[in-house]
Amino acid sequence: MPVLFDSALLDLLRNHARDSPRRRAHHPLHRSLDEPCQRLLVAIEPDSYVPPHRHLQPEKSEALIVLRGRLACFTFDESGTCTQRTVLAPGDGIDVPPGEWHAVLALDPGTVFFETKAGPYRPLDEGERSAWAPGEQDDGAAAYRERLRGLCANR
Repeated sequence: MPVLFDSALLDLLRNHARDSPRRRAHHPLHRSLDEPCQRLLVAIEPDSYVPPHRHLQPEKSEALIVLRGRLACFTFDESGTCTQRTVLAPGDGIDVPPGEWHAVLALDPGTVFFETKAGPYRPLDEGERSAWAPGEQDDGAAAYRERLRGLCANR
């Protein structure tokens, strides 16, 4: 059965994100983590922190399309220097190539985006988590998130 990305679904997902300790919520569209294409809707609040990471498998590009709100997407070099920052509005999207260090940050409450990447799903390996940025639960995560937000001033 087709899944309609209507206001009711986006509102429900936004509410789940607001109630979540991580301040984000996923709505998988794939039926199994083993499917060859992982597709999901993600609601994310401005105080959620997604640490910089990368996907090393050659087939793991990651495409994001914003449906609501604004989403900042950052790319980094191997030392953690931000090489690109892009602010995406509804209808805007980005495709992050495999191996590229990246992170996202909601700039508006109620931000929702569509994400797709090759499956099957598997958690990040150590080499896919940055050593130069705090992890999601680490001391300094909120300060790092706000430093990234500062890179988007006037955008």
